Amino acid sequence: MIKSVSMKMGLHQGARAILINAPADAVQAIDPSGLQLETELIGDFDYIHLFVVSQLELHKQLPAVKNQLKPTGTIWVSWPKGGQKGTDLALPAVIKIAYDYGFVESKCLRVNNIWSALKLTWPKAGKVYNNKYGKLNL
Repeated sequence: MIKSVSMKMGLHQGARAILINAPADAVQAIDPSGLQLETELIGDFDYIHLFVVSQLELHKQLPAVKNQLKPTGTIWVSWPKGGQKGTDLALPAVIKIAYDYGFVESKCLRVNNIWSALKLTWPKAGKVYNNKYGKLNL
């Protein structure tokens, strides 16, 4: 059985979600049809998915969504793979920026031919996080 992107992401039916700056091809690949998909970043979310093409854009977006994420929620960050769309992002940069804002990474996957995605969560109390790309700032 081939898993869909949403299954690989661990998205649950009825989860309150928002996709920010998501291109149509990525939305189609994720297929958020079972989610409670919102259009405004108001209230608490189970799943937030940011699509960014630059480090500057990620630095601007993470603080804006951070306060909207439930304690058990996940943020997925997507960026163009292999320098497509003139991006200055790659996995090490995304991890470092995530750590700068108090998130830890747990899973990376391919959304489609253009977009990669990294799952970010809140760190677990008492767990030590060692990552060569960033230092966790709590």
